[in-house]
Amino acid sequence: MEKALIVDIPNTTTAEVGKQLVELRESGGAVTIGRVLTLIVASSDSEKAERAIEAANDASREHPCRVIVLTHGDRSAESSLDAQIRVGGDAGASEVVVLRLNGELADHEHSVVIPFLLPDTPIVAWWPDEAPAVPAQDPLGRLAIRRITDATNAPDTTEAIKSRTASYRQGDTDLSWSRITYWRGLLATALDQPPHEKVVSVTVSGLAEEPALDILAGWLAAKLDVPVHRRAGELKVEMHRETSTISITRPQTGKTATLRRTGQPDAEVALARRETRECLAEELRRLDTDEIYELALNGLSKVTYE
Repeated sequence: MEKALIVDIPNTTTAEVGKQLVELRESGGAVTIGRVLTLIVASSDSEKAERAIEAANDASREHPCRVIVLTHGDRSAESSLDAQIRVGGDAGASEVVVLRLNGELADHEHSVVIPFLLPDTPIVAWWPDEAPAVPAQDPLGRLAIRRITDATNAPDTTEAIKSRTASYRQGDTDLSWSRITYWRGLLATALDQPPHEKVVSVTVSGLAEEPALDILAGWLAAKLDVPVHRRAGELKVEMHRETSTISITRPQTGKTATLRRTGQPDAEVALARRETRECLAEELRRLDTDEIYELALNGLSKVTYE
């Protein structure tokens, strides 16, 4: 794939970066026509930011956008701004503005980002690793109608996803939730098949530090209103009914799962782990409140950890 045009602007100002953006558009290197949203990416370091940019670029092929990436440089240095603009090529359908904030400027992300927001487009804020305690109350979060976190990359993944319940506000979501979209669809379909018996208990097992499984357990607890047990072990969801059992098992790194139902032959189903770019693209499709995600968060309090 053709490489993006990259323009480095060290030790600069927001006005100078804005001027460079205009010049790139006028020269045909970038256009804002068709941009459907502004995506703010707040990352804790440059290496993690690059992974987030790659995912955002891929997602932008479905959702053309301006991506504004905020990273922190040397906090002990003088306040300064280093910028980089990326357009075209592997930047996808996005126009990427990377802003590295040094010194005390790192405490003023909100002020730095405002000049780069596209007018009359929705604003989405994404924290791909560590997120604020209450995203909606963060200065960047207040700008956005949609706030995306990712407990998978948090220092304590289980605590991170559990904390989302108390911090939840309309417009919040977490990529661990979209990572289980296919699991939820498969489980719902399996439950719709006869015999139509009530589920009496559920066990969700897998890696202990996998928040996607925690939120899956919360969703099942809320949806079925039965005891749900979360355990470490093989990747498996087992639903016990009065006279039958439904289970889905998949190797941790596999792409195919086995669906087992009492009295029926086993079935192999495609169920690969979703990549961040896929999850991000899904979340950008909907900018309204996700009531089912909120329900799943509330269901976490009903889950028993073993």
